[in-house]
Amino acid sequence: MSLLDAARAARERSYSPYSSYRVGAALRDETGAVHVGTNVESASYGATICAERSAVAAMVTAGGRRIAEIVVVTENGGSPCGICRQVLAEFADPGCPVTMLAEDGTARTATVGDLLPDSFALRTPDAASVV
Repeated sequence: MSLLDAARAARERSYSPYSSYRVGAALRDETGAVHVGTNVESASYGATICAERSAVAAMVTAGGRRIAEIVVVTENGGSPCGICRQVLAEFADPGCPVTMLAEDGTARTATVGDLLPDSFALRTPDAASVV
Protein backbone atom coordinates (compact mmCIF):
# COMPACT_ATOMS: atom_id res chain seq x y z
CA MET A 1 0.00 0.00 0.00
CA SER A 2 1.33 3.46 -0.88
CA LEU A 3 1.68 6.19 1.72
CA LEU A 4 -1.12 8.06 -0.05
CA ASP A 5 -3.49 5.09 0.14
CA ALA A 6 -2.54 4.45 3.77
CA ALA A 7 -3.19 8.11 4.70
CA ARG A 8 -6.55 8.09 2.90
CA ALA A 9 -7.57 4.90 4.72
CA ALA A 10 -6.51 6.38 8.08
CA ARG A 11 -8.54 9.52 7.36
CA GLU A 12 -11.65 7.40 6.95
CA ARG A 13 -11.20 6.21 10.55
CA SER A 14 -10.97 9.74 12.00
CA TYR A 15 -12.88 10.47 15.18
CA SER A 16 -13.75 14.14 14.69
CA PRO A 17 -17.28 14.79 16.03
CA TYR A 18 -16.49 18.39 17.07
CA SER A 19 -14.67 19.83 14.06
CA SER A 20 -15.77 17.37 11.36
CA TYR A 21 -12.24 17.92 9.96
CA ARG A 22 -10.96 14.44 9.19
CA VAL A 23 -7.20 13.99 8.81
CA GLY A 24 -5.14 10.94 7.93
CA ALA A 25 -1.37 10.64 8.00
CA ALA A 26 1.02 7.95 6.88
CA LEU A 27 4.77 8.02 7.27
CA ARG A 28 7.66 5.82 6.27
CA ASP A 29 10.40 5.39 8.85
CA GLU A 30 14.13 4.80 8.44
CA THR A 31 13.59 1.05 7.99
CA GLY A 32 10.93 1.47 5.30
CA ALA A 33 8.06 0.50 7.62
CA VAL A 34 4.80 2.44 7.22
CA HIS A 35 2.95 3.86 10.21
CA VAL A 36 -0.46 5.55 10.11
CA GLY A 37 -2.44 7.88 12.30
CA THR A 38 -5.69 9.76 12.34
CA ASN A 39 -7.01 12.63 14.40
CA VAL A 40 -8.89 11.70 17.57
CA GLU A 41 -10.84 14.55 19.13
CA SER A 42 -12.02 14.95 22.71
CA ALA A 43 -14.54 17.27 24.33
CA SER A 44 -11.55 18.35 26.40
CA TYR A 45 -9.79 19.92 23.39
CA GLY A 46 -6.32 19.68 24.91
CA ALA A 47 -6.70 15.90 24.91
CA THR A 48 -7.21 15.83 21.14
CA ILE A 49 -4.41 14.25 19.11
CA CYS A 50 -3.63 15.15 15.52
CA ALA A 51 -3.11 12.54 12.81
CA GLU A 52 0.55 13.40 12.35
CA ARG A 53 1.37 12.96 16.04
CA SER A 54 -0.70 9.79 16.10
CA ALA A 55 1.44 8.38 13.26
CA VAL A 56 4.66 9.40 15.03
CA ALA A 57 3.45 7.69 18.21
CA ALA A 58 2.71 4.53 16.21
CA MET A 59 6.21 4.70 14.70
CA VAL A 60 7.91 5.07 18.07
CA THR A 61 5.76 2.29 19.54
CA ALA A 62 6.88 0.00 16.71
CA GLY A 63 10.54 0.87 17.29
CA GLY A 64 11.08 3.47 14.56
CA ARG A 65 12.95 6.66 15.31
CA ARG A 66 13.30 8.71 12.11
CA ILE A 67 10.72 9.80 9.55
CA ALA A 68 11.85 9.42 5.94
CA GLU A 69 8.67 10.90 4.42
CA ILE A 70 5.09 11.69 5.40
CA VAL A 71 1.77 12.18 3.60
CA VAL A 72 -1.15 14.06 5.18
CA VAL A 73 -4.65 13.94 3.69
CA THR A 74 -7.35 16.47 4.59
CA GLU A 75 -10.46 17.95 3.02
CA ASN A 76 -8.60 21.00 1.72
CA GLY A 77 -4.92 20.02 1.74
CA GLY A 78 -4.21 21.79 5.02
CA SER A 79 -0.71 21.66 6.42
CA PRO A 80 0.28 20.24 9.82
CA CYS A 81 -0.46 22.45 12.81
CA GLY A 82 2.29 24.08 14.86
CA ILE A 83 2.50 21.31 17.45
CA CYS A 84 2.73 18.68 14.71
CA ARG A 85 5.42 20.69 12.92
CA GLN A 86 7.53 20.67 16.07
CA VAL A 87 7.08 16.92 16.57
CA LEU A 88 7.90 16.24 12.90
CA ALA A 89 11.04 18.39 13.25
CA GLU A 90 12.14 16.31 16.20
CA PHE A 91 11.80 13.01 14.34
CA ALA A 92 12.80 14.05 10.80
CA ASP A 93 15.64 15.80 9.04
CA PRO A 94 14.87 19.31 7.73
CA GLY A 95 14.82 17.96 4.16
CA CYS A 96 12.17 15.32 4.89
CA PRO A 97 9.28 15.70 2.41
CA VAL A 98 5.78 16.41 3.73
CA THR A 99 3.08 15.93 1.09
CA MET A 100 -0.28 17.55 1.82
CA LEU A 101 -3.20 16.26 -0.24
CA ALA A 102 -6.77 17.54 -0.58
CA GLU A 103 -9.87 15.46 -1.32
CA ASP A 104 -9.90 16.75 -4.89
CA GLY A 105 -6.41 15.33 -5.49
CA THR A 106 -4.59 18.65 -5.30
CA ALA A 107 -1.23 18.08 -3.66
CA ARG A 108 1.71 20.15 -2.58
CA THR A 109 4.96 19.13 -1.00
CA ALA A 110 7.16 21.04 1.40
CA THR A 111 10.01 19.95 3.63
CA VAL A 112 9.93 19.78 7.40
CA GLY A 113 12.47 22.64 7.33
CA ASP A 114 10.14 24.71 5.13
CA LEU A 115 7.26 24.18 7.55
CA LEU A 116 9.30 24.98 10.67
CA PRO A 117 12.55 26.71 9.69
CA ASP A 118 13.84 27.42 13.19
CA SER A 119 12.53 24.52 15.25
CA PHE A 120 13.29 23.97 18.89
CA ALA A 121 15.50 20.89 18.89
CA LEU A 122 18.01 18.97 20.89
CA ARG A 123 21.32 20.47 19.73
CA THR A 124 24.00 17.90 20.39
CA PRO A 125 26.42 16.20 17.98
CA ASP A 126 24.59 12.90 18.42
CA ALA A 127 21.01 14.25 18.53
CA ALA A 128 19.87 11.73 15.92
CA SER A 129 20.88 8.88 18.19
CA VAL A 130 18.98 10.41 21.12
CA VAL A 131 15.74 10.89 19.22
